[in-house]
Amino acid sequence: MIATEQWVVTVYIDERDDRTRAEARLMKRGEPELRGNGIAHRNPRDVNVPEIGAELAASRALSQLADQLLDVSAADVERSTGQPAHFHS
Repeated sequence: MIATEQWVVTVYIDERDDRTRAEARLMKRGEPELRGNGIAHRNPRDVNVPEIGAELAASRALSQLADQLLDVSAADVERSTGQPAHFHS
């Protein structure tokens, strides 16, 4: 069992016109990188506040990343136990 381990999540934000995209990447030593994506669209009638679009897109990307990590966990349990895993998020 590993007592201390560091996982790094990096969020990349790209804003263009009325759309903000975010990509969240989780890097764990010796494991494939996981990626989640999120998009936020600004209504052209709304005031342009870039930080709101970045927050919304990043939250969506992180949520998708969390869902993927939960799927990986379930697959690991199934592989370890030979039984179906049912997790609740």
